[in-house]
Amino acid sequence: MNLQALLRCALRVALAALPALWSFSPAVADGYDELVALFEDWRAFERSGERDGAPDYTAGAMARKHAELAAYRARLAAIDPSGWPIERQVDWQLVRAEMNGLDFAIRVLAPWARDPAFYTSVWTEQSDTPAHEGPTHHALVELWTYSFPLSPAAEAKLAAELRTIPPLLAQARGNLVGNARELWEAGIGNLRDQGEALVALKDRTAGSADELREALDAAHAATLSFVSWLEAQAPAKTGPSGIGKENYTWYLRNVHLVPLSWEEEVTILQRELDRAHASLRLEEHRNRSLPPLAAIASPEEYGRRANAAVDRYLEFLAEQEILPVRDFMDPALRVRIGEYVPPERRNFFATAIHYEPLTLWTHFYHWWDLARMETDPHPSPIRRGPLLYNIFDSRAEGLATGVEEMMMHAGLYDDNPRAREIVWIMLAQRAARGLGSLYAHGGELTMKEARDFHVDWTPRGWMREDLDLLGFEQLLYLRQPGYGTSYVSGKVLIERLLAERARQLGDGFTLSGFFAELDAAGVIPVSLVRWQLTGRDDEIRALSGDG
Repeated sequence: MNLQALLRCALRVALAALPALWSFSPAVADGYDELVALFEDWRAFERSGERDGAPDYTAGAMARKHAELAAYRARLAAIDPSGWPIERQVDWQLVRAEMNGLDFAIRVLAPWARDPAFYTSVWTEQSDTPAHEGPTHHALVELWTYSFPLSPAAEAKLAAELRTIPPLLAQARGNLVGNARELWEAGIGNLRDQGEALVALKDRTAGSADELREALDAAHAATLSFVSWLEAQAPAKTGPSGIGKENYTWYLRNVHLVPLSWEEEVTILQRELDRAHASLRLEEHRNRSLPPLAAIASPEEYGRRANAAVDRYLEFLAEQEILPVRDFMDPALRVRIGEYVPPERRNFFATAIHYEPLTLWTHFYHWWDLARMETDPHPSPIRRGPLLYNIFDSRAEGLATGVEEMMMHAGLYDDNPRAREIVWIMLAQRAARGLGSLYAHGGELTMKEARDFHVDWTPRGWMREDLDLLGFEQLLYLRQPGYGTSYVSGKVLIERLLAERARQLGDGFTLSGFFAELDAAGVIPVSLVRWQLTGRDDEIRALSGDG
């Protein structure tokens, strides 16, 4: 057997042994099983509480839950992970972050008391991240998971889910005692959308059994009544909606495990906004003799170019050995290519796609993350599903955004230089909206002013005020601190990790190996990915000291 064959054999043996390291490490007998048991108990506790057939978010229930949280934190503190392999210590930190998330939700964010959109139940589309963005309750109706026409069993399941809506909205009237004016006013739109979704669902299930029709009618009536109640209460709401700089920083560092402060994120996003605008102007100058990009002009052209872009992207990744191309990647991406949108209805992202689909297909790394979670479940039960409280955002949104620029620098648009301009426009848009959300949470801008900042600093007028995307994004980022910035700050953290890992490995570093390591770690905070890949725990030690 020659040397190469021996190395290949050794590699296969090492890879085959990886799952065993998770299952049979001596650290397991040293308390890891106890951590997994705690995690399962914790998740059940976090979801617990029912009142009249709906989740219980009354003030008394949440006060009791906050008091009971202390026992779970004590159980976690009693588990000493210091002698475990890093992968296991990472899991311990994830459980800690989730517990911090519930603590913060009860002490500060209180979406059940401040945020009418929290009571939205009906979701018509799957999120491109492991869980829906923003705070959600525990009785969602995920319409996108159903196949129509419905089977009798599916009808019964859907009817049972819809029956939670009337008691939940009745409870909400007593729970919503907050004074967050912008959250209140903007959140009404989410409930109006729910009413419209229920009307559309009635049309789709016109021939269904009485059980489903009655549940639908009751859910629709309750939603309309709740919207009217919210509208009547709105004039009395006069307070701020942002959580303040100090709370923002605590949440960022202790829940999302992002090693930054409010002020540091402002610095990073302003730098990226400046860099994007300056780079766009340089790119435009470089391309000044080239014809402008032509937007897709018909459904037929859209189908042809969108599918060709999928082919081109996957070929590029394989030929350039940038990341391992897996069987699930083509179908996971191709099913999300969308359809032609007339110019008058194109939002920011539709505009980018209709000029060059590749610019958004790179961001759709999201769908590969979700396909990987389904195809190759993580060995750790703690990382196998979505983390609570959007703790995944620095990795999920940061990598999806970072890949856009990485692929450009790696040569994806060498045959279409004008497409590089779109990459800089997208970065400018993300930095502008993130800065707007930071200033809104810091009390320096109203939500309307944050929206205006977002529009003003997005090049070429692509961020339109007359379409829903603008309001959706700024409301989400006001509801979920840290999410609006995670696209850019997460990107910067991943770029720093790439540089650090390359210096660490020297000549042994490859992009393909880096992405494989990144994916294998799971969709978890970048600070924890860094610890697992490099062995350097300075960031997580600093973050652990903040609590």
